[in-house]
Amino acid sequence: MGTEIIIAIVAIGSLGIGILIGSMLFKKAFKDKEAEAMAKAEIILKEAETKAEAVKKDKIHEAKERFFQLKTEHEKSISEKDKNIAISENRIKQKETAVSQKMEAQQRKEKEVETLQTSLKAQQDLLTKRKLELDQINQRQVAQLEKIAGLTAEQAKQQMIVALTEEAKTEALTHIKDVMDEAKLTATNEAKKIVVQTIQRVATEHAVENAVTVFNIDNDDMKGRIIGREGRNIRALEAATGIEIIVDDTPEAIILSGFDPVRRELARLALHQLVTDGRIHPARIEEVVAKVKKQLEDEIVEIGKRTTIDLGIHGLAPELIRMVGRMKYRSSYGQNLLQHSREVANMCAIMATELGLNVKLAKRAGLLHDIGKVPDDEPELPHAILGMKLAEKYKENPEVCNAIGAHHDEIEMTSLISPIVQVCDAISGARPGARREVVESYLKRLKDLEALAMSYPGVEKSYAIQAGRELRVIVESDKVSDKQTEALSYDLTKRIQTEMTYPGQVRVTVIRETRAVNIAK
Repeated sequence: MGTEIIIAIVAIGSLGIGILIGSMLFKKAFKDKEAEAMAKAEIILKEAETKAEAVKKDKIHEAKERFFQLKTEHEKSISEKDKNIAISENRIKQKETAVSQKMEAQQRKEKEVETLQTSLKAQQDLLTKRKLELDQINQRQVAQLEKIAGLTAEQAKQQMIVALTEEAKTEALTHIKDVMDEAKLTATNEAKKIVVQTIQRVATEHAVENAVTVFNIDNDDMKGRIIGREGRNIRALEAATGIEIIVDDTPEAIILSGFDPVRRELARLALHQLVTDGRIHPARIEEVVAKVKKQLEDEIVEIGKRTTIDLGIHGLAPELIRMVGRMKYRSSYGQNLLQHSREVANMCAIMATELGLNVKLAKRAGLLHDIGKVPDDEPELPHAILGMKLAEKYKENPEVCNAIGAHHDEIEMTSLISPIVQVCDAISGARPGARREVVESYLKRLKDLEALAMSYPGVEKSYAIQAGRELRVIVESDKVSDKQTEALSYDLTKRIQTEMTYPGQVRVTVIRETRAVNIAK
């Protein structure tokens, strides 16, 4: 036990000595490394100072060079500015010299003007004095002339004015007649040629519509089923379509009466389906009418599309296409509106081709010229103005809009297409068989024509002939001269144009004859 303790003590002592020696060795090694690091740091510091000194010298050298460069540029700029200032000073001196010269010249001119003014004033005084002398002489001469002629100067002047006025009127009427005759000789033949060619090249269709549609049935027993118990079916059909249905003694026929062709067509198609199906009662009637109404709207749009395709018109707004389709079920003086518009479009295209104008615009304007007759609502506007506003709403060409609005002279024409549309509309409406006029309005128009002619002094008789297309006026030879007949014809034409409404044109012929009558006894 004691030996083990001794050995442990010796071991602990050896370990302590070892630790002490290791610590001393470590301190020595650390001091050596520290000295070596310090030496390296001093070397690196010296190298950094050397490099920094070199960079500093380089930068100072570059700064000096940049300074000298800027100094040189500044001196150059200052020299150029000095040069420009010198040039400007020279120009200013030259301008001052020129201004001083002009001022001297102006002063000389002012002196000359003063001299002229003095001279003119003297001449004006002399002229005033002489004018007074001439006025006195003139008054003496006028007094002598009035004494000799027995008329005052004012009376003589009035007589001269009246004579000159009458002479001027006569010469003006003669000149107007010559000009109009010359214009007719040069323009009538060409205009007739174009119009005749246009009419010949358009295949017209005669379509006169009534306010009634006849619906044929197989047997008269169907009439009772259409009427229904206590008239319920026929009342339901009239309420749904807005058309009066007349069931009378006409064999195998029912009459649909109404002014709206679209509603008449709706009633006809609905009746056809009801009769074909055989089931006729109020509920079924409402169902069939609603279905047919939808089919009719689709058909109207299809008609509009087919019409624009046939005419080669593209880019129309969908609403305008629908209105074109609605034209099929509208009439004007008995003439189908769609056929009339197609006819006008084709005529416009032909005339535009002959005259070298835009054919597409002319055809477009011809098709749309009566679009104001088929609106969904009925505003208080002329159909031409309403059609123009609709075309403007759907972004149509301004020339097309003007042609639509001006085809009845309700606005001013601004393009050459407008008179073409107006002429073609008149041709289509005036051709034989195109339109039918109510007898009362026809007779009234003839009487108004004759009464208009009879309102002029010197007119003995007047006759409206050729269905109102010509007015023959017979005047008294002792009251109306040959020259006055020209004036009467011209004045009557203008009044008919402004005061009356008529299809086509009216020729006015004034007849004056001199009769020598003696009686042998």
